[in-house]
Amino acid sequence: MSGESRAESEIAMEKSPDAFRTISEVADDLDLPQHVLRFWETRFSQIKPMKRGGGRRYYRPQDVELIKGIRHMLYDQGYTIKGVQKLLRDNGNQFVIAIGNGDLAAVEAIAQRKQAEAQVADLPAAGDDGEGEIVVGQARAKPARRFFGLGRSEEDGPVAADDERLSRDNRALLQEALFDLLECKRLLDQVR
Repeated sequence: MSGESRAESEIAMEKSPDAFRTISEVADDLDLPQHVLRFWETRFSQIKPMKRGGGRRYYRPQDVELIKGIRHMLYDQGYTIKGVQKLLRDNGNQFVIAIGNGDLAAVEAIAQRKQAEAQVADLPAAGDDGEGEIVVGQARAKPARRFFGLGRSEEDGPVAADDERLSRDNRALLQEALFDLLECKRLLDQVR
C-alpha cells in the first residue's frame, strides 16, 4: 500500500469516541500546535496523557475534553493560565469540561453542588457549645436559601414556591451573570 492510499484509508476510518488519541490527532482536532499541548501539560497537572516507549503520548477521551475546555477558556474567554488553574482548583475538571462543551446545565449543577457543600461546611458541628444539639421546644434557625448566592433568603421574608423554581429564562440570565462575574474576576486577577 502506498503512503497516500494508507493516509486516505486512515482518514476514512474514524476512531471510536472512546479510543485514545495521539498528540498529533489532538492537535489537529483542536487546532493547536503540538508544542502548546506539551507546554499545557507542564502548567495543568490535570492533563495526564499516557506515555509509551519513546515518550509517545496517548490522550484519553477525558483528557481531550479537558484540553478542549482549557482551550476555550484561554482562547475564547480570554482567561490567563493562572485564571484557568484557579478555576480548575476551585471547581474541578468537570466544570471546565462542561464550559468547554457549552453544557450550561452541568455548569449550573456543579455550581449548585459547590454552594450546597459550602453551606454544609458553614453549619456548626454537633456538640460545639451545645448549639448543634436539638432541644425540645427550641426553634432552630432556618438556613438561607439562595441561588448562586443571589436572590432573597428566608430571613427577608417567606419565600413562595414559585420563587424557588427558576424558569429557563431566569436560569439563562443567572448563567450569563455567572459568566460575567467570572470575566470580572479574570480581569481583577490580571490587574493584581
